[in-house]
Amino acid sequence: MEKVKTAFEKAMEKIQGIEALTPEEKAEMKDREKIREVLSGLYRGELKRDEIWERLKGSKPSLLTEAQQGMADSLRLSNMPEEFTLRKEGLLAVEALKDKQNIAAIEAVLNAIDKLRREYSDVKERALQQVRQAVEQNPHLRMRTVRTADGRAGQVPMSVDEAVLEKAAEFLPEHEKRYEAMFSQAVERLKKELR
Repeated sequence: MEKVKTAFEKAMEKIQGIEALTPEEKAEMKDREKIREVLSGLYRGELKRDEIWERLKGSKPSLLTEAQQGMADSLRLSNMPEEFTLRKEGLLAVEALKDKQNIAAIEAVLNAIDKLRREYSDVKERALQQVRQAVEQNPHLRMRTVRTADGRAGQVPMSVDEAVLEKAAEFLPEHEKRYEAMFSQAVERLKKELR
């Protein structure tokens, strides 16, 4: 029968594994942890551009690029404006630390991504307003067809909000799919500029 290891024994094995690392591997682990801490602080809104720059100055170029790739991967079409601004500022702060900087190109792509995000939100909001207006003006759009237990069809009234959600579910997936594709392409352009 196999012996069950205690938590202490497992911890000791991990420590021994860490001790077996080379000094370079230990330094790389420490650098990666620093990157994780900085990105975490950025995402929580605790670090501003200057603080990111200060904490990462002197980092290896490969780790700076890794940090930027992580920030780029965290960009979402649905990011709140404040979230997007934090990530943009973080990307530019890290870029300023590189020997070979590409700030203008990166800023241009980030501005295009931001424009796309705002357009997505505006188009979605206008479409929802139009659907709400149509539902409010046309009572028949607030009726849902249902099947009774005996198989007959009947009409059941819905609230305006329910009807808006139902109608929006017909067009929103296509809208989101189209914008997500454009957004993904823009983020890939950004990642190429970060290399």
